Amino acid sequence: MPSRVLGADAYRGGWVGVLLAEDEGHDHPLVLAAPGIADLVAQAGPRLDVIGVDIPIGLPDTTRRRADTEARRQLGPRASSVFFTPVRAALTCTDYAAANAENRRRAGEGMSAQAYRLGPRILDVDAWLRGGPRPRTVEVHPELSFARMAGAPLPDSKKTWSGTVHREELLRGHGIRLPRDIGPAGRVVPVDDVLDAAAAAWTARRAAAGEADRVPADPEVFSDGLPAAIWA
Repeated sequence: MPSRVLGADAYRGGWVGVLLAEDEGHDHPLVLAAPGIADLVAQAGPRLDVIGVDIPIGLPDTTRRRADTEARRQLGPRASSVFFTPVRAALTCTDYAAANAENRRRAGEGMSAQAYRLGPRILDVDAWLRGGPRPRTVEVHPELSFARMAGAPLPDSKKTWSGTVHREELLRGHGIRLPRDIGPAGRVVPVDDVLDAAAAAWTARRAAAGEADRVPADPEVFSDGLPAAIWA
């Protein structure tokens, strides 16, 4: 049966998703935007085979995740695009200074400001996943997905013109042709986040077909019981 998958990426205003629905005969992917992950999944409609989410799944308690360390190693020049996932307790702190101190106390190192800013999105996915039966949902990292498409880490940042063009060409080469008009999302979502959501959808499609690999191959499991691995 043709797959129906969703790639999701967090941006400043909420979530952007790219739906690849082969069974509906779409000539182009459908781009969605919503304030929360549950709203985004609801917009995508029923029978999602796999959801690929660009956010950490499986939060550590006292250490770094092997998934982050190994993904950084594989990404070479794009290693800095992978932040080390904060410990769960740090994400519930009310300000960055307290969160940084809590992460240092529990894991022996501070946390990045970027990771702290993403805290609400991380906890959004965490609560949604643990709130009931969900479609199969896997963690992705777009730079790892693009590296798999290209056969090597990309040389240019996604914030540059060259990086943007290269990523769009890679997606087209793998059958994902984003339309020029993506609807309301096109007026509020940054270009790089749309491309990242499309890369997440590519990995979700690979996971549905049994073609994706995960980093690490043997996921860690922390107190939340969720396997911590990045799929690509």
